[in-house]
Amino acid sequence: MNKIIIIGNLTRDPEMKSTATGKSVCTFTVAVNRAGREPGEEADFFRVSAWGKLGENCGRFLAKGRKAAVIGDLSVRIYDGRDGQKKHSLEITASEVEFLSGRKEQEEKPAESRDFEDVSTDDIPF
Repeated sequence: MNKIIIIGNLTRDPEMKSTATGKSVCTFTVAVNRAGREPGEEADFFRVSAWGKLGENCGRFLAKGRKAAVIGDLSVRIYDGRDGQKKHSLEITASEVEFLSGRKEQEEKPAESRDFEDVSTDDIPF
């Protein structure tokens, strides 16, 4: 079984493309901080491809800096770098993506203007 689960932040905005047959694919890169380290100290970078409706939703709701959980299959892509050297890239073909950052509108609103309702202790049944 080949299954990986990562949680991290997008390093740039997702890119939407279509294949020659019209199938949509969204690609983005997720930076995952290593456990026990300070954020930004050392991270692993995973390129993610999300196909079809999942990819369309990723393109619509994800953006640079947003946090996401990705579940999928891991593969290693080998390619020639600009310097002629062989390069390796970890790639995930996503089967599930969960958007962990709040909606942009809610993040920008001050806490007191969000749709919360004051509750007194008299309203609590216990």
